[in-house]
Amino acid sequence: MSKVFPGQRKISAPLATRAIFFIAGMTIGLWAALVPFVQQRTGAEAHQLGGLLLCLGAGSLVSMSGSGPLIGRFGCRAVILAASALFCLLLPVLATANTLWLLGCALFIFGMGMGLTDVAMNVQAAMVEQMSGRPLMSGFHCLWSIGGVAGSAGSALLFSAGFSPLAGTLVAIIITALVLLLLAPGLLKVGNHDTATTPTRSGFRPGLTLILLALMTMLSFLAEGAVIDWSGIFMTTERGLDVRNAGWGFAVFSVAMSLLRFSGDFVVQRLGRKAVLVGGGILAMAGYLLVVLAPGWLLSLCGFAVIGIGAANIVPVLVTLAGQDKSLPVNMSVAMVTTLGYFGVLGGPALLGWIAHYSNLYVAFTLLAVSFGLIALAGLKLRYQDDRDNGHSGQKSIVEK
Repeated sequence: MSKVFPGQRKISAPLATRAIFFIAGMTIGLWAALVPFVQQRTGAEAHQLGGLLLCLGAGSLVSMSGSGPLIGRFGCRAVILAASALFCLLLPVLATANTLWLLGCALFIFGMGMGLTDVAMNVQAAMVEQMSGRPLMSGFHCLWSIGGVAGSAGSALLFSAGFSPLAGTLVAIIITALVLLLLAPGLLKVGNHDTATTPTRSGFRPGLTLILLALMTMLSFLAEGAVIDWSGIFMTTERGLDVRNAGWGFAVFSVAMSLLRFSGDFVVQRLGRKAVLVGGGILAMAGYLLVVLAPGWLLSLCGFAVIGIGAANIVPVLVTLAGQDKSLPVNMSVAMVTTLGYFGVLGGPALLGWIAHYSNLYVAFTLLAVSFGLIALAGLKLRYQDDRDNGHSGQKSIVEK
């Protein structure tokens, strides 16, 4: 059977999808490298910097909330290109602005571009995976992680070589423009499988399965985000590591997650999505319990690695399942899942801080172990298309008319 992707000519749709995930990760990595320059240039205090980061998150949530209908009307290609142009225009502002109000406005709009890109590329990924007939989602998300490393490490090398923040952002913009120019034909012109309808009409209601998938995604993002924000504090305050070594918990988590995502599509094809989701939840739960119960820092580091192994392919599988859900068009279902997941990323660290304040980090991390246990239990109750057709997803192809 010939598989034809909408808008695809000589450019591979999977290749274009991987490129967009890489670009999105690279942009976030670049922003992470710019944060110290922003603080130095503006003299922002910690609470002011937190407010700026909140502007970024708020912009992302605003655009994500309305992204589904936009993608359905204009298609993945148009939304991704417009959003990419938006954050490319804002990068030089982030690199040079020296007032907090200008940075706040720029970060809000930058966040809108990143939010639109995040949803649109996941819709593109879900459709391409379904039409290809084989697991691809973990590989797409792996490219986001690789892009993040490339953006942060590449920026650090450029800045160390004497490049200014503005020059570094211009390099990133040139790379983004070249990639989009070459690979844009591989992006899908449509935003859902039902090209004859517009997904903004009334009557669409998320089914219970889709709501469950969204809640599972939120829990997974919350528990993953906890490693970013709280692993260093846990390793220094509870395990006695020097503050200079505080980043090792997140480092081993990230390496383990990247390696497992790199091989995730093969694992899904061999074991099925149910085994990956349930087994991943159990492993991540065990990892958090090991972090909490380990008598020393070395075993706690091993626990963070186990969390990365278990959590690596949970979100990619959940996005795939959301794209297969029939209660909403794919652009709406993926937007719902990714948006609620982003709520977990933004609200999770604050919630854990509140829990730790009134108890301790042991209690907070134990609750995160429970959250992965709930994901595993919910995974047992879901229905999987790959249980019926050996990993081949439901949509066969969409022929460009």
